[in-house]
Amino acid sequence: MKPLVLLPLLLALSACATAGKPSGMLSSYDGLVTRDGAVRTAVSRRRDDAALAAVQRVALQPAVLADGPDTAWLSPAERTLLLREIDAQVCFEVSERYAITADPARAQGQVRTIVTRAAPTGRFGSAASAAAGFFLPGPIGLRVPGGLGGLGAEAELIGADQRQLAALVWNRTATAVGTDNPSLSRIGDALQLAEPFGDAAGAAMTAKDVKPRGVDKPDPCAAYGPRFRPEGFLAKMATGLYVPQMSGARELAAPAP
Repeated sequence: MKPLVLLPLLLALSACATAGKPSGMLSSYDGLVTRDGAVRTAVSRRRDDAALAAVQRVALQPAVLADGPDTAWLSPAERTLLLREIDAQVCFEVSERYAITADPARAQGQVRTIVTRAAPTGRFGSAASAAAGFFLPGPIGLRVPGGLGGLGAEAELIGADQRQLAALVWNRTATAVGTDNPSLSRIGDALQLAEPFGDAAGAAMTAKDVKPRGVDKPDPCAAYGPRFRPEGFLAKMATGLYVPQMSGARELAAPAP
């Protein structure tokens, strides 16, 4: 079948949002509202705009992994790599909204993040997708649906009085049509989806109508490497694949204060 014949089917597949079960690890799930109209991502969130507007400085707790069949297949190295990439992306986004401190005693709130689901990226499907990309070049790629991985994660901002000020439950599967690149890494899709999760977490923790602030100097997220990662784009251009080792994802300790 020609690619143009397959395109409507792939578009339909790419529009399916994957919902996951709550981990039970957030301090509360009360008041979560599911966002309507989200075609690629299942999102539920709540926030206290008045309370968030009074927060200026937060501390970031390292991301943790929820136990269960959706994460049990990860190797120790994969777990560390995925959690550190989640930490990096959340740090990048939160630091554009709040000052970040490594001292919880100085913080007006603490950000907690839990990875609840990591669906493996199919290596065979990714290889086939990369090969097809050489014959159908362009910014929008086509993926073999059977090789699509995914990510589920939760986040919350807890105030100094231990009250939940914002919460997010987020799940997404890589799309057959779009910019989620194939990868030979089993966690390739999960690593790529850490960035949109970070975007969603930052937005969920920001009071309505509050504009992003400038990032403090020195960059509180500098330990995670540069915010702009051209190596990943170059690797995609050269191989048709997302290559974690060339895309900025790395095993790192928490950022320095």
